[in-house]
Amino acid sequence: MQTELSKRLGVEHAIFGFTPFPAVAAAISRAGGFGVLGAVRYTAPDDLKRDLDWIEANVDGMPYGLDVVMPAKKVEGVTEADVEAMIPEGHRQYVKDTLAKYGVPELAEGEVSGWRITGWMEQVARNQLDVAFDYPIKLLANALGSPPVDVVERAHKQGALVAALAGSARHALKHAEGGIDVVVAQGYEAGGHTGEIASMVLTPEVVDAVDPLPVLAAGGIGSGQQVAAALSLGAQGVWLGSVWLTVTEADMHSRGVTRKLLAAGSGDTVRSRALTGKPARQLRTEWTDAWDDPNGPGTLPMPLQGLLVAEALSRIQKYEVEPLLGTPVGQIVGRMNSERSVQAVFDDLTRGFEHAVDRINRIAGRGEQS
Repeated sequence: MQTELSKRLGVEHAIFGFTPFPAVAAAISRAGGFGVLGAVRYTAPDDLKRDLDWIEANVDGMPYGLDVVMPAKKVEGVTEADVEAMIPEGHRQYVKDTLAKYGVPELAEGEVSGWRITGWMEQVARNQLDVAFDYPIKLLANALGSPPVDVVERAHKQGALVAALAGSARHALKHAEGGIDVVVAQGYEAGGHTGEIASMVLTPEVVDAVDPLPVLAAGGIGSGQQVAAALSLGAQGVWLGSVWLTVTEADMHSRGVTRKLLAAGSGDTVRSRALTGKPARQLRTEWTDAWDDPNGPGTLPMPLQGLLVAEALSRIQKYEVEPLLGTPVGQIVGRMNSERSVQAVFDDLTRGFEHAVDRINRIAGRGEQS
């Protein structure tokens, strides 16, 4: 599964794996793909340095990258406390009432909530990059589109390609104009923040729009047959995220979430603003239902919603409150029925890819491929 882009980056398979887990990112690269570590949860630079040190020691010399969440435009003088002060009291009360309805315990005295949605702040991302550029990362991806011009230039000076996610051909063209090297065409089926265009439609539109820039297809991909389909649509690789959530190397911190992922079907996700304030595909739960309830206050815009629910989500996860327990994940969750190693996932992907290519060759009258 090699393409011009995978050869340029020195990997065996054109499979790019986005993951928040260092062990998964390293395993993806060792298996012949390209591991990309998600940085949004690293608000402390020392924590990111620790995990990049670990990846560097465990990647067997193979290339890897980093994914940040960085706005293209800078907002001056706005602190997290300023944003917190903008959250209406009625929304805070709705969170308290919902947690009380399901008997979610309080955090211990002095315990702070875990992950907070602060990676949207430019300075957080810049602090992450100050750490990351001390390492030989080969790809910098930005989940909010094209990063600022100076960041693109800095990455290029470091010898790293720059990728940006796009949900439409119009967005992809803006990224190309911003000087990025790779466009990730993320379809409606994907986990996390998505647009409204399905991958089968989006991928060829983006390929045509930004030619000759390489495009990675994302959203709803979890089999070798789907990889073959993406390449046949003009993509130079695939960007996979959800499929790694149930691998044995993943550290989900919650067996309840893993159980729900393994049991879910492809129709058990929903695009909801409950997590961050922007539409993000995730498991449908009674928590997402509460925020989509027309009798509720409705969600706040990003980043207010993320800050509002941060402590609540930490409590739900810590105490494994099953009805409310969820995670961002794409519609491919319906194929995630067992816990497997990263290598086992790659073995299935390569076998499925070969079978798909053989099938097309037979249809085209070229016979079995050896």
